[in-house]
Amino acid sequence: MKNKKITILLAEDDEFIARAYQDGLRRDGFEVLVAPDGQDAMEQIRRKKPDIILLDLIMPVKNGFEVLEDIQLEKELKSIPVIILSNLGQEADIEKGKSMGATDYLVKSDYSMKDVIAKVRECLAGTRAATQQ
Repeated sequence: MKNKKITILLAEDDEFIARAYQDGLRRDGFEVLVAPDGQDAMEQIRRKKPDIILLDLIMPVKNGFEVLEDIQLEKELKSIPVIILSNLGQEADIEKGKSMGATDYLVKSDYSMKDVIAKVRECLAGTRAATQQ
């Protein structure tokens, strides 16, 4: 069980950004699933039940807030930590994301790949500690 790869679902519609995050996360040892829109993200989340979700807010079909809402409505999914990774840096968006159940909110331009990976690891460590209590 210790060697099980951690699976991250990356919901990101920008192909270049998605590839960059995917490459960086894979190099760090994560298994990465990519969803190009919110609807595909929800289908993969239901099917694969990833360990953590990196969620963009501005996506086609379903936006990130709608995906977050769907996750919170499903008992077996709502315990999956979600880190919003967006270009929207307005305080109102950050508050809305967190109030809807996001574990953390990162503005893409403020965080390097290394920072994002550190946040993912920190978030997963916190989740494991919470489930072991």
